[in-house]
Amino acid sequence: MNLSIDVVETDNQTVLTVKGEIDAYTAPLLKEKLLPATAKETEKIIVDLNDVTYMDSTGLGVFISALKSAKEHGSTLTLVNLQERVHRLFKITSLDSIIEIDTTIRGGE
Repeated sequence: MNLSIDVVETDNQTVLTVKGEIDAYTAPLLKEKLLPATAKETEKIIVDLNDVTYMDSTGLGVFISALKSAKEHGSTLTLVNLQERVHRLFKITSLDSIIEIDTTIRGGE
C-alpha cells in the first residue's frame, strides 16, 4: 500500500504523477501534495493516474476537496490516464460529471 507522487510545477501548471494505491492510509499524502496546487490562482492542475491500480472512497474525497479548492481559486483540475477500474469508481458515483476526466482510459487489472 505504497503511494508515490511526483510534482512538476511550471508557469501556471502543476502536474502530479501518482503511482500506487489511494486508500485511507495513503490519501493524506495525496491531499498534502494536491491541495496546495489548487490554492494557486488560475493554476491548471493535471493529475496523472496512469499507475494508480486501486482507489477507494477516501481518494474520491480528496479529489472532491481539490475540486472545491480549485474552483474557489479560479483554477482547473483535470484527471488523466485513468485505468478502467479507477474510472469506474468516478462513473458509479457520478463524479465524472463534475470532475474533468480526460477520456483516454487505460487498460489494467
